[in-house]
Amino acid sequence: QVQLVESGGGLVQPGGSLRLPCSAFGGGFSPYAMAWYRQAPGKQRELVAIISSSGGTNYADSVKGRFTISRDNAKRTVYLQMNSLKPEDTAVYYCNRGATYWGQGTQVTVSA
Repeated sequence: QVQLVESGGGLVQPGGSLRLPCSAFGGGFSPYAMAWYRQAPGKQRELVAIISSSGGTNYADSVKGRFTISRDNAKRTVYLQMNSLKPEDTAVYYCNRGATYWGQGTQVTVSA
């Protein structure tokens, strides 16, 4: 059984930065693509960034140039580095592996 555990969320001012780690327990890690999604109040969950098993990345247009996804296979952890945060980045951020496995989510609030 795979368990994904996010952390690192919180309250940050506009223009600030946060780094979200997601640790994977059980199952494989390095052979799988990993992703970050987010869901704002009243909106659908959306893909933020994805990293392949070989390290290739893709980003939502809204976060390109500001967010960076990375992975450390030895630590079984995927990271989302978020810079130049905007109020519209406020959401619950979820770690994901494939169609089945989701973390519990971590709240990110960007507000003055």
